Amino acid sequence: MSEKLPSREQALQLLREHQCPTEVISHCEVVTKLALETANALKERGLKIDSKLVEVGALLHDIGRSKTHTVHHAVVGAEIAKSAGLPDSVISIIKRHVGGGITASEAEKLGWPEDVYVPISLEEKIVSYADKLVENAKRASIEITIEKLSKELKPDAAERVRKLYEEITSLIGEDP
Repeated sequence: MSEKLPSREQALQLLREHQCPTEVISHCEVVTKLALETANALKERGLKIDSKLVEVGALLHDIGRSKTHTVHHAVVGAEIAKSAGLPDSVISIIKRHVGGGITASEAEKLGWPEDVYVPISLEEKIVSYADKLVENAKRASIEITIEKLSKELKPDAAERVRKLYEEITSLIGEDP
């Protein structure tokens, strides 16, 4: 990959520079650990994955929470990443990690710029998957996330999260 990715320490420094709350940084570190475990499990199955991109993307996926804790943190985070000169691959992970992806019509209703907000690459899917299995800074079952989305009256997002979970677990061949 020709893109220059920041190191783990540079990514953590970026979170601190943007005054990300410590609980958000802790969450990002737990998501990163799970994302890397998932990436390694998929690599063992013969899939080609950029683990460095997964690591940096997972560390920075919630950088937008330095400004907002709403769903808009994905777009805000992508803007922060862009202004920090981060590669497009990292920006894509940040803007595509929420809700198992945000459809074009949902993005329009949210007033987001026209773009793709659904994870496409395996690296994007791994970070979104790991994020949905971490509640605050602790691992949680997928059922907790799906139930939470259902209670918030977001059945479409709950279904996308379930599909993403099933896609990744079927690629791994087991529940990690």
